Amino acid sequence: MLVQIEAVRKISGGAAMVRVRSEVGVAVGLWCGGPTDVGCEHYVEWTVDDDVAWGGNTQPVVCPSPALSENGSQVVFRGRLTLTGDGGAVLEAGDSQILFDVADPLPPVAVDGTWVEVRVERDRVSLYPYLL
Repeated sequence: MLVQIEAVRKISGGAAMVRVRSEVGVAVGLWCGGPTDVGCEHYVEWTVDDDVAWGGNTQPVVCPSPALSENGSQVVFRGRLTLTGDGGAVLEAGDSQILFDVADPLPPVAVDGTWVEVRVERDRVSLYPYLL
């Protein structure tokens, strides 16, 4: 996903939290690349260190469109959920695919391919830049 850096905040150990804007919204996460500045654009891979827990951090939604937003200290990913059948899931949010493990309670098989929101704490979200 192509993002533009809107803000950079240094945190302990030389790491940085960044606020990014993409075609589907805005969010904050841990920057896992070299130094970057406000206004720079990067293609990023999203990594979420949390599992999909149906009825917990993952809920069905009515709006069938991808989105990225914040709600307090949480990042909200909205996209189409695909169950992989091996204890995993893929959330397609815009032009990104985010891999998740699935935790109890497991999503019902009927939700495969439906639109959901996954809410995770922002310190569990990392962005890894890459070159095309």
